[in-house]
Amino acid sequence: MTKKNIIASAIVALLFGAMGAYVGLSKNKEAAAPVTTTMAPGASGPVNELYALSLPDAAGATQALAQWKGKNLLVNFWAPWCPPCVQEMPELSEVQGEFAAKNLQIIGIGIDSATNIKTFAEKVKIAYPVYVSGMSGTDLSRHFGNATGGLPFTVLIGADGEVKKTYLGRLKFDQLRADLAKL
Repeated sequence: MTKKNIIASAIVALLFGAMGAYVGLSKNKEAAAPVTTTMAPGASGPVNELYALSLPDAAGATQALAQWKGKNLLVNFWAPWCPPCVQEMPELSEVQGEFAAKNLQIIGIGIDSATNIKTFAEKVKIAYPVYVSGMSGTDLSRHFGNATGGLPFTVLIGADGEVKKTYLGRLKFDQLRADLAKL
């Protein structure tokens, strides 16, 4: 290879590297804000599917999710290996305390093994119930509109059983509190 070819190859490689860095940084800025959607009234199919489930909690006791019918429910799909999921848990615990008297219940649906979720729950103080769904939780989140299966994914369900809003990505808690105030 001639010196001229080596220089040309180096320039092309640098251009592709710069383009890759630009695209990567641009995508990170877009991912910073959660994607929120409001589902059409009557979109209660996934809610009925949720309430039909019985899942083990972090301690291994099977619980019927129908126990939450009639409450405003914030369902947070998460995993212990998901940094934004773990980062928002302390503030979700605060929100649970703030809004418990206003008929709000937060539940976490963990997308991982029972062992991993139990180990995580023993280390981290979580002020709301956490359930183990394994990979089937991803399918349930898709029924709520999470087409990519991304985490964290949060669903706000009114006491009437209607999906009020969904959030993909780390929650913006000022926005969440405003949405909860409207219930």
